[in-house]
Amino acid sequence: MDFLRFTTHYGMHFLIPGIIAYLFFRNNWRKVWLIFVITMLIDVDHLFVIPIFDSNRCSINFHPLHSYYAIALYFILLIPKKTRIIAIGLLFHILTDFSDCFWI
Repeated sequence: MDFLRFTTHYGMHFLIPGIIAYLFFRNNWRKVWLIFVITMLIDVDHLFVIPIFDSNRCSINFHPLHSYYAIALYFILLIPKKTRIIAIGLLFHILTDFSDCFWI
């Protein structure tokens, strides 16, 4: 079960964003995929708690950059065209972490 959870989580962090980038941003899919991967830097907020990683902790609304306020900001970032790809990456990251909460 842990292997399935691990595969699902990291597949959603790396593989699925690549597929989304290829399907919807075909002309620049590599650049978009890279931006999606870079949005995983919001996990820096995990460094502010002890333990840094806890497989039985839901990140959503626990870490500051995974809070409901931050998620609302990520939705607002969908509006300007200049921040839309970043917002999609951030929201997909949140969706990935949210799906992790069901494994607990």
